[in-house]
Amino acid sequence: MRAAVLRAFGSPLSIEEIEDPRPGPYDVIVNVQVCGIDGTDLKLVDGFGYAPDLPFIMGHEVAGFVEAVGARVASLRPGDRVIPYNFVIPRESLWFRSDREQLAADMIGVVGVRNCNGGYAEKLVLPEYQFVRIPDGVDWHDAAVHGDAGLTAYHAVQRSRMVTGETVVVIGAGGVGSFAIQFAKLIGARVIVAERTPLKRNWALQLGADEVVAAETMVDDIKKLTGGHGAACVLDIVGTEQTMAAAVDVIEAGGRVVIVGYTPDYMNLAGKRLAQNEIEVMGSRAGSRKDLSAALNLTAAGKIRSIVTDRAPLREVNEALAKLRRGEVIGRLVLDIAEKRGGA
Repeated sequence: MRAAVLRAFGSPLSIEEIEDPRPGPYDVIVNVQVCGIDGTDLKLVDGFGYAPDLPFIMGHEVAGFVEAVGARVASLRPGDRVIPYNFVIPRESLWFRSDREQLAADMIGVVGVRNCNGGYAEKLVLPEYQFVRIPDGVDWHDAAVHGDAGLTAYHAVQRSRMVTGETVVVIGAGGVGSFAIQFAKLIGARVIVAERTPLKRNWALQLGADEVVAAETMVDDIKKLTGGHGAACVLDIVGTEQTMAAAVDVIEAGGRVVIVGYTPDYMNLAGKRLAQNEIEVMGSRAGSRKDLSAALNLTAAGKIRSIVTDRAPLREVNEALAKLRRGEVIGRLVLDIAEKRGGA
């Protein structure tokens, strides 16, 4: 099979022909159709955060159909359309299928991130229980981006406890932010989006944001838009020192700040402001299988619009990653893995 292989941190991926995976008795082989790319992939290339053993195949937003199954597989059969749940946890784990299984201390690996090769390849093998069926009416590209962007946004919105009528700020309107805007609007929140570029601010409005502000002036602008009160909730999808500080600055008394994105930066907090205003600051990591299914079902029901704005063939993966790094991807860029070999 063909795959894009990470062989050295800080270097381009190598397009190679490698051996096809073989299923064990409880495994499923998926013929990968598409795979999304995002900021986690850039961190992997840089060796930041997760640092998988090399060589490694990245890609954690995967969609495809079942090609073959092991002798003991019972719930899936060839032809089924599936996406993997990325956090691989032993079935005997106390965390397995819990509401917060992505926090499991006994996690075996993360698909396309650590210990488990991912979807930058034509085939993927994983245990049967890792896969979630794609609902009817959801195409390959839209299904794939739920594997990270969709479930991460859904979980963050649930963590935030936002309710109808609240003013919510979303910092960053990339892949996760694009979903978060829409999930917040489904709840009935007033959504203000902070973004750096006019192009992405316009994209946020298309997705249903009520107002948009420039990231550089978000604190003053949001205070003006809220009559000086601030927002009830902030979802920081970026996670830099500047955005985390701004999130705390624009939150109202009793409000909640949810940190979703992360960088090497640290958060500086004034204990007095937190204590005297009872501000909550919480982290949010990806989501559970239940979150993944819930997000997919909302898309299948026609309540969420596509966030896929860019596509590229697998052979152009390095150019696609460079485009993402330059900030030129509006929503989500998805790689077409199952392209015709004649075009390679």
